[in-house]
Parts: sequence; structure tokens; C-alpha cells
Amino acid sequence: MLCTLGKAPLVVGWVVVAILLSACSEENTYVAPPPPKVEVALPLKQTVTPYLYATGNTTAVNTTTLVARVSGFIQEIDYKDGDEVKAGARLFLIEPEPYELALEQAKAGQGSADASAKQSGAELKRQQEMLTQKVISQSSADQSAAAAAVDAAKQQQSAVDVKQAELNLSYTEVKAPFDGIVTARQVSMGQLVGAGSATTLATIVQLDPIYVNFTISERDVLRIRAAIAKRGLTAQDLKKVAVEVGLQTETGYPHKGTLDYAAPEVTASTGTLAVRAVLPNQGRPLLPGYFVRVRVPLGEEPDMMLVPDRAIGSDQAGRYVLVAGKDDVVEQRTVEIGEQVGNLRVVTSGIKPEDRVVVSGLLAAVPGQKIEPQAKVLEAAATDGAVQ
Repeated sequence: MLCTLGKAPLVVGWVVVAILLSACSEENTYVAPPPPKVEVALPLKQTVTPYLYATGNTTAVNTTTLVARVSGFIQEIDYKDGDEVKAGARLFLIEPEPYELALEQAKAGQGSADASAKQSGAELKRQQEMLTQKVISQSSADQSAAAAAVDAAKQQQSAVDVKQAELNLSYTEVKAPFDGIVTARQVSMGQLVGAGSATTLATIVQLDPIYVNFTISERDVLRIRAAIAKRGLTAQDLKKVAVEVGLQTETGYPHKGTLDYAAPEVTASTGTLAVRAVLPNQGRPLLPGYFVRVRVPLGEEPDMMLVPDRAIGSDQAGRYVLVAGKDDVVEQRTVEIGEQVGNLRVVTSGIKPEDRVVVSGLLAAVPGQKIEPQAKVLEAAATDGAVQ
């Protein structure tokens, strides 16, 4: 009995060893992890407006330096520095009295010349009648004709003198040639101006409307010409093409205008074409000299394919997207891209409408490996939010 109990621990040990050996004899197998779950979506079809982007500068439509065209003392200054004035408003008055006297003198000379011309004309008529009756000689009649011609010339000269005197008198009033802002005056009350040379009095700047000058590349010129031909626009229609402008501190392009001018030729040295837009500027949000962002719509393009911008990668071969292909195996497709609209990007070539584009989980999607696609529907983006 004691011997039987003494062998029990030995038997249990051999059973344990046998179990361990049988376990080690079974074959170990590798179980592959399931394919990663990746979001995919069909390209979104949407009408998109392509834009031409540029940078430019604002300039005044009109900027004129006001100068004294006659000499004299400044008698009145009729504005305050920085005033907004209307066309025709008087800004400076140069003493008018000397020019008023000169006008009166010219008018008196005109009266005398008129009287002389009248008298010599009547005398010529009498001389011609007497010549017909052969009472006087031909030479006497010729002398009367010459005297009448001289008096007629003096009459014309006196009329010119009156107009010149009137013009000089008008120059004593320096008026605004157009609506605008007048800069700080450069002269003082009582100062002699216009003596020997024209004296600068001030400068007037027109701020509404305002120009935006910018340049476009030769490639963009060809692109625009193609768009113009496609839309059937004429040269006159170009001035109706919208132009949108934004300041550096603004979001988007809140200022709207139209094309106003395009240079007739491309500058060979830079390969660019000079273009100008004109914009209304009520309230003067734009000032001459601003650096601005410019975009020009090139016409709507229907049924453009868009994918999330984040779904587009790049390598040495260019831009690409990942697509869930046959049997859900990831494929890499080289693409050409276009306009960005919101968080979406136009894809002009490289994918088809039925392609399932990987839009999320890009790190888990490896070309040549299988995935578990999770279908997602893309939401349309606002077309007025297009960015470069």
C-alpha cells in the first residue's frame, strides 16, 4: 500500500510529459489579418467654372496735376486738403482783375476794328460804283479794296484777341476737371504763381471707378483664346467678361468688375500680355497702389469629375490617386488635375466615372494589396468657393 502511493507522483509526471510532447507535435499555421477597411467613393460630377488667376495693382483712372496757367497772386483757395470734389468745382482763384482789364481792352479794340471795317467796306462799294461809271481810275478802286481787306483782317485779329483775353481770364479759376479727391495744396494764399513757368497747385485723383492692371502668361493667353473661341465671343464681348478682385487681407474675391483693355501683343522679353480691368469703387475700398489678387472666369464646364483634394498624391511620375480595382485590389492611377472647388479637386484625366477612388485611410491602402472598401458619397462643393 505504501509502495503504490509512493509511485503515484511518478505516474502523474509521465502523463504531463506525454501531454506536452503531443502538443509540440502539432503543426503551427499563420493566419493573415483581414484586409483593412478603407473608404472609397465614386468621382463627383459637377459643373465647374475654371478661373484664370493673377496678381495685379490698382491704379487711378485719372490723376491730374493742377497748375497755374496764368501768372498772378493766389486770391482764394476754395477747398480743404483731401476734400472730395465734383467736376467743375473751383479750387483756386488767381487774381482776375488784370485779365478782366485785358478783356475790356480787347473788346474795345474789337469795336474800333468793326467800325473801321464797316467804313472801309462802304467806301469800297462806292469806289466800285464810281469805277463802273468810269469816274475814277482802276488804281483808286484797288487802293480802296486793299484798305477794306486790311480793316477786315484787323477785325478778325480783334475777335481773336477777345477770345484769348476771355481764355486767360478763365484760367484764373482753377477748376476740378473730374470728380475726385484733391491732395494737399502746394501753394499759400497771396503767393505769386505762374511767373515764368507753370506752378503746381495740387493734384486731383479719381477713385471711382478704379483700374486693376495685371499680366497673364503666354500659355494663359492661348488658354483664354481657346475659351473665347469655344464661347463664340467677339472683341466687344470681351469687355463684358467678369473680373473678380480680392485684397491680401480679404477672403475670396468680393470686388467685381469687367475687362477693360488687353494689349495687342505679347511682350517677347517676358512672355506676358498686359491686361486691365475696371471696377466700381463706391466707398473707396480700393486705393491706387494696392497689391491685389485677380481671377477671371473662363466659362462653365459641365460634368467635370471631382475627388477630395486630400485623395490626390504625388511622386516623381506626377499626380496620382488610388483606386479599388478588380477583386478590391488597390491600383495607382496617374491623373491630371484642374481647378480646386472647396475641398474637392477637378480631375481632367486618368480616372473614369465608375472608378472607386480611395478617399480615406490612404496609409492603409497599398497598391497591389487587397482592401475592404467602405462606400461613401461625396457632397457637392460650392462653385463660388473655387480657389487656385
